[in-house]
Amino acid sequence: MHKLLLLGDQENAYATSNLQRGGKNTAASDHAWAVTRALAADAVRVGWNRAAFTQVLLDGPYKAGQHARALQHRRGYDKAAAWLQRAWDGAQHYVRSTDPISNRQDFHAALAAFRSRIECTPWNGVAGKTDLRNLIARMEICARAGSWDHTVSERDLAERMGCSRTTAHNSNQRLLHTKVLRQLDNGSPTEGARWMLISRLPSTTSHHWSTPKGPEAGGAMSGPSMRQTDDTGADIDSRTASQLMHLDAFAHHGLGSSGLTVLAALAERDGQSRTELQASASISRSTTYRQLGKLKSLGLIHREGELYHLSPTALEGIGTPTPDCADPVDGWPETAERLGTAGVRERRRRHHDAQRTHWRHKQVRLAERRRACRQAPLPHPATAQPQYVRADGCVIDPGTGEVIQNLYVAADGLWIFDEANGTGKS
Repeated sequence: MHKLLLLGDQENAYATSNLQRGGKNTAASDHAWAVTRALAADAVRVGWNRAAFTQVLLDGPYKAGQHARALQHRRGYDKAAAWLQRAWDGAQHYVRSTDPISNRQDFHAALAAFRSRIECTPWNGVAGKTDLRNLIARMEICARAGSWDHTVSERDLAERMGCSRTTAHNSNQRLLHTKVLRQLDNGSPTEGARWMLISRLPSTTSHHWSTPKGPEAGGAMSGPSMRQTDDTGADIDSRTASQLMHLDAFAHHGLGSSGLTVLAALAERDGQSRTELQASASISRSTTYRQLGKLKSLGLIHREGELYHLSPTALEGIGTPTPDCADPVDGWPETAERLGTAGVRERRRRHHDAQRTHWRHKQVRLAERRRACRQAPLPHPATAQPQYVRADGCVIDPGTGEVIQNLYVAADGLWIFDEANGTGKS
């Protein structure tokens, strides 16, 4: 709250674009409204009253109150105060209607609700499935941390997701753009970057930021919109996906993310038809045919009539003999061998370790270079050095020990030569 109040929204975390009727762009006003609502919500939580909130934004020099002060200048104090009052009332309603996260149990309850929405959201396409892996990996990290804030590097995240670092980076950028994820810092030489998952309210409790009646309670505080659950039937078990997605068998050229979601969908609800799996796994019709055929040939699923079922030990990678599979796999390593993706995880890990080692060596070289640049400069030639001065104050040649005549040390520590008495050594 303090940073947002003093400096404003420097990271554009509350920015959005909105075109009203007639093509009028209200992005600036919507941004100011979102920032004001966020400040109002924090002020309510810390115990401010409405009068103090209005006074701080209108009378203070803070950047977050710039829009309110501009409104006061254009339309008068009453209009600006009414605008702030509406923001305060909406934020107060939001805070009172939202269960606060005061302990670890509250967080895990909120995380469970967030996980449920992620599992029931359709993640279409290769990019969507990659983003799903990203969120699943981050939910596991947050569950251990007990907070939405978590620390992870891109390479560690990529190893958890079972993809390359570039793929993880691109997924992070998409999630940052949709405001589901926020980067808090860039990390340090020994730790990864700090991130924050942003849990949104369901769309049924949110109004748009700008409506004919103005922003209503619950709208701006819900934050920018993300993909909401619709009536598509998407439903997977994210915990199953978390246990499997880093394995070689689910690499890009193996079962892939689509095969992962098929198994996760069957783990959530066994016995689904091909059409139901297409909806619950959020994959296309052709991908459904291809993945079901691949999983049947490995003995991981079997068909009974129109329904597909998981084998009893399918989640351990152990298939069972079926009419479609006479030689089932015996574990995920053998599955990766058959699919030609064995060793992908180990090669990725070694590649990341080599990159980390190279980076550490580079940091050592840079530190040595900086240390050399920070060395103390050579003393000025006119400054007397201790090795040239004997205990009795006579100036000597440190190489021979001879006394240098007519050379003295002045009171300011500089050399002084008395030319009147000539030069020479005794």
